[in-house]
Formats: sequence, structure tokens, C-alpha cells
Amino acid sequence: MERPAWAPPGIDISVPSVSRIYDYYLGGSHNFEVDRQAARRAMEFLPGLPKIMQANRAFMRRAVRYAVAQGVTQFLDIGSGIPTFGNVHEIAQAASPEARVVYVDHDPVAVAHSRAVLGGDERSGIVAADLRKPQDILAAPEVAQLLDLERPVALLLVAVLHFLEDSDDPYAAVAELRDALAPGSLLVVTHASYEGIPLSQEVASGTVGVYRDIRNPLVMRSGEQIGRFFDGFELVEPGVVFMPLWQPEGTEDPEDGEAPEDPYAFSGFGGVGRKA
Repeated sequence: MERPAWAPPGIDISVPSVSRIYDYYLGGSHNFEVDRQAARRAMEFLPGLPKIMQANRAFMRRAVRYAVAQGVTQFLDIGSGIPTFGNVHEIAQAASPEARVVYVDHDPVAVAHSRAVLGGDERSGIVAADLRKPQDILAAPEVAQLLDLERPVALLLVAVLHFLEDSDDPYAAVAELRDALAPGSLLVVTHASYEGIPLSQEVASGTVGVYRDIRNPLVMRSGEQIGRFFDGFELVEPGVVFMPLWQPEGTEDPEDGEAPEDPYAFSGFGGVGRKA
């Protein structure tokens, strides 16, 4: 297999990557055939996966614009993945030139791409770290350089918590990050769930099996379980809801092509909370 110029040396391009599979769902070009094969296997069980990812991206963009409108211009995006058009720093800086963004990912492909995309952007940075180790994130030099944790920060955990198993204690990880944030900070979460998927759980679980086979277990949680991540935060209206229902802007997002009426767009929950 020929290694393209954008692939960092040292990574195994014969093993599927969650970041590159997500890139494929969004129509990106930074993925390999091994990623596309895994994505297509998952779509055999859940053909609406690209629509789900589009709804996820559209939610993220609305949440970022909401944060800036609330005066929050610092963003910590953990599990950020491979940068695609309309990423957090582009949306935030379009709304406020003062916006600062730190991306965090443990995938070396995502980190390398982020460095390339952010080259020359003094208000954005990338950290190679894992959500399972919050202190590594909080202690990163890029966080100290770009973010003032004494002021409100928008913590984005978008489509990442469902890759943490219960044994990873994801609630404790979120609580540790919460405790490091100033009052007025925001928590932005999206999470996969069997609730809302227009298929039986038995059929949809085939997709979960594909992710388990590539050693990236996908943990489907209920709306109630997802709501627990907001302990210590006051939920912003309308609460934890199916993603297109969170403060919809009334029109299809032209950047994502999201069609809210598509039933697959309602697969998965999103919510925003504010720390008192």
C-alpha cells in the first residue's frame, strides 16, 4: 500500500482509524481503503451513518455559535479528529476574531493533520493526549499558552464519550475537567444511543460489532445516562435532546447538507450545560 504524503510516518495504515472513518462518512479525502471498508461494513447495518455524522457536525456548529453569542470565546475540543471544512476554529473565529481553540486527540493522524491545518494560526493549537487522562490535557503547554482557565471555556466532547467504556470511568474524566473550568464555562456533548435510531436495536448493534472488531468499542448509552455527564452543569434549553432538536436554526445547514427530516439525523443526543 502506497503511503500518501499526508500520512505521518510511523502509523500503521493497514489498521482502520476511527478518525479516518469519520472523515469518510463526512465525504473527506483523508482515509484509506481499510477505513472505507470498515465504514461500509458499519453502514450495512446502519445505512444512515453519514446523515448521523452530518447532524452531529451541524449541532457542533450551532453550539459553537451559541457559545460565542454567550461571550465564551475559548474552546477546548477533545476528540477533535481530522480537521474538515467548517471546524471549530473556523466557526468560532468567524463569529469572534478573538476566539482561541485548542484541539485534543490521541490519533497521530488527526494530530498531524491539525498541525498542518493550523500552521500560522496563533489562536489555535493541537495537543496529543487522551480524554482518559484529563491531567495530561490540562497540563499541556498549548492549553496554558492559548487558554485562560480562570475565564469561561467551552469544553467540547463531541462524538467522543461513546468511545470510552464504563471501565474507563468517563463520568470521572468529565468531572475532573469540569472542576478545572471557571464558572460560566460550557460543556458541549454529543453521544451515540440506540434511542431514536429508526431500526431495531438488534440490527443497529451490528454497527457496534464492527467498531468492536476494529478495537474501538462503541458504547451506546441512554438519554438518561448521557444526561449524567452534565452533573454540575445547568442544562441550556432544550436540554439533552436528539441533535437536530437542539436550538434548530430553521433551515438546512448548507455546509453539511443535513436534512433534519431524515430519520437518521435523530439518532444520538446532544446537549449544552453551563457551570454555575
